[in-house]
Amino acid sequence: MKKQILFALAFVLGTWNIASAHDTWVQTASLVSRQGEFVYVDLMLGNHGNGHRDFKLASKITLAPCSLVLIAPDGSKSDLKPSVLDMGSAEKEGFWTARYVAEQKGLYQVVHTLDTLHGKTRAIKSSKTYFFATDNYQTIATTGVDTIAPLNHGLEFTVDSPIEKLGAGKELRLRLLWNGKPLPETRVSFIPRGAVLAEGFDSQFERNTDANGYVSYTPTQGNFILAVAHHIAADEKGEGYDKTHYGATTVLPVPQSAYVK
Repeated sequence: MKKQILFALAFVLGTWNIASAHDTWVQTASLVSRQGEFVYVDLMLGNHGNGHRDFKLASKITLAPCSLVLIAPDGSKSDLKPSVLDMGSAEKEGFWTARYVAEQKGLYQVVHTLDTLHGKTRAIKSSKTYFFATDNYQTIATTGVDTIAPLNHGLEFTVDSPIEKLGAGKELRLRLLWNGKPLPETRVSFIPRGAVLAEGFDSQFERNTDANGYVSYTPTQGNFILAVAHHIAADEKGEGYDKTHYGATTVLPVPQSAYVK
């Protein structure tokens, strides 16, 4: 009986540790911007202590263990971290943002990573978002779409749907990779801004990846969609930590009506 109680307690504490994790993500204002105009890239921190039920912010990430990189349509990379601005009035309030002028037409990728220790847990996280720059809103230049590839950032999402065709009512298909390989049977939460997911497994907004790591969700309206996944590697231990907690997010600003049919 004592062993059963200890096991149950260990399970609860372990589950609480996973659920109380913080998730970082990056986002921009919209899916399409005008070529030559400024774009703000925001680096957010959400307190998903309620099991990833909402899109709310909590505190502000420490920049030291973070990277924030923008990949242009031609594949060139810009380090945005030196130019970030603090949008909070106190140390742990607000979020970070970086201004960037999108000179090229085509698809831009924003990539954020984090590798740090949290108590005796190593936290490795990755986050992505995307936007297009165009010289008119009637056509979308898809230059750079073919540069999207897994970045081997531990746990990460790749977008399997055509990004230029995202829109309300259209299937959004992602693939979850861990160390470059598909991660099956893993919960993915699709969180629209403003929504609060139900306790437990919310079948409206949550899915499990299939045997090949794919997962799909169809947004019913235009909105920011935050996809979140976690994976605990209990056997990945090292100096100062006894397990590794992987996290992956991606934010997609889904238009009310798709730019490309």
